[in-house]
Amino acid sequence: MEKNINELLGICIDLDASDLHLVVNSKPIVRINGVLRTIEEHEAFEPENLKKMLFEIIDENKIKKFEEKLELDFSYAIQNKGRFRCNYYFQRGTIAAAFRMVTSQIKSIEELGLPPKVKEFASYPRGLVLVCGPTGSGKSTTLASIINIINETRSENIITIEDPIEYLHWHKKSIVSQREIETDTTSFATALKHALREDPDVIMVGEMRDMETISNTLTAAETGHLVFSTLHTQDAAQTIDRIIDIFPTHSQQQVRLQLAGTLKAVLVQQLIPNKNNDGRVIAVELMTINPAIRNMIRDMKSHQIYTAMQSSGKEGMLMMDMSLAKLLKEGKISQELAFEKCHNKEELSRYISSNYIVY
Repeated sequence: MEKNINELLGICIDLDASDLHLVVNSKPIVRINGVLRTIEEHEAFEPENLKKMLFEIIDENKIKKFEEKLELDFSYAIQNKGRFRCNYYFQRGTIAAAFRMVTSQIKSIEELGLPPKVKEFASYPRGLVLVCGPTGSGKSTTLASIINIINETRSENIITIEDPIEYLHWHKKSIVSQREIETDTTSFATALKHALREDPDVIMVGEMRDMETISNTLTAAETGHLVFSTLHTQDAAQTIDRIIDIFPTHSQQQVRLQLAGTLKAVLVQQLIPNKNNDGRVIAVELMTINPAIRNMIRDMKSHQIYTAMQSSGKEGMLMMDMSLAKLLKEGKISQELAFEKCHNKEELSRYISSNYIVY
């Protein structure tokens, strides 16, 4: 039996699914605890039926934009039920869509299972903090939690630039202005450029997608603001190289100096199905910037960062493989998944057999 889009999103909410995927010649598919499952009672979509269904929840301007650019990102809410981050795209010449459920409640650092050190990010007076990881690893959720701490504890002017807006922040001790790409501004780079004229104390950039956005983000941090952003990287050292490598060779030393002077912390995270396959747990890598790591960034020695992090556990630094070993010892994940998700199998084995104590 074919349902409308609100009914399908309602099923997504009822099943506590993180995602809903709609593709021609397929039944609806949801992702629950990281695993894709088909909604069997629904018929497979015909091209025109799916197009009609998806166009019912967007206006003429969004339809025109989608048909011109072949991609569309936006947010959508079902009143009193839930909000979704939506993406329309084409595949094999037919329309398709992916919906990511966004919970209305902003969870605390403790509820997310993050190290207590992450709470300190909210107290930094200035600098750049990066939250990294693959798509669906909870980066936006972590940033929302940190922004909420600032909102509740500091009197600041907070500006967020998002595509689209996911978590809604209400004014508490701070003023929170949330700007959505294509609705409130044309691009991350443009919004960042103008944000510096809007008297901000804290800026959150949803994603550093291109060289101009990265450059403007570094400038914002360099000029005394506290800036948060995300990257799709897998480890802390790789994050440094990724930022630098996007710039032309003649600019890279200047970028190194900017990074060395502004970067405060890099948090890398991934969500892993738990041992019972009825939920997911978070594994993290955390690098805070001490003088040694600052010098390595400046002197093109990012390959030494991993070793420096290993010897800086007392400062709250944490390797991804340490985090996985902790989850395995606590019985939260399987050994198979721990070794599948680790960076170095020998290192993971060493942490499992040792008495390393982490958060």
